[in-house]
Amino acid sequence: MRMFFWFLACLAVSAWATGLTVAARADDDPELIFKRTTVWKFLSPDHKLATYAIDDPLVEGVSCHFTIPEKGGWIGWLGLAEELSNASLSCRQVGPIVFKDKFEQGDEAFRQRRSIFFKKMRIVRGCDAKRNVLVYVTYTDKLIEGSPENSTSTVPIMPWGAKEPPKCGEWLKS
Repeated sequence: MRMFFWFLACLAVSAWATGLTVAARADDDPELIFKRTTVWKFLSPDHKLATYAIDDPLVEGVSCHFTIPEKGGWIGWLGLAEELSNASLSCRQVGPIVFKDKFEQGDEAFRQRRSIFFKKMRIVRGCDAKRNVLVYVTYTDKLIEGSPENSTSTVPIMPWGAKEPPKCGEWLKS
């Protein structure tokens, strides 16, 4: 009986923490494209790979897709599992490039919590001014670990229609 109440308490805390996270960033959630089971679990949710899409909030015309592992089992279902640090990233030009504001090298384009406390997955943006290419890097940070897993994707800024493409170097903060 004591175990049952412990389980209900964990469920309530998890629901509360998840509710706070969802409420805090409902507009920032990436768009789920699909999930694929990688490890089947009996009587609990499976481990999965999830692929999401985001649009760069500062650079119109660039979309990124990233794939991350999502832990299953009862701990994953409760939201108490620390997610793996792996992530893959692919970014592309999907329309005419329009910069909304100047940015610094390594500015954050997206962030998502990957554990209850310290780990976050980040996608940061930079500019290779010599080649007029936007560079995106995804990595997962954690306070007690170094050498994070990472993935890089580049977006050459190409003409879209008759309009000449902008130079990303002109949009870098000094």
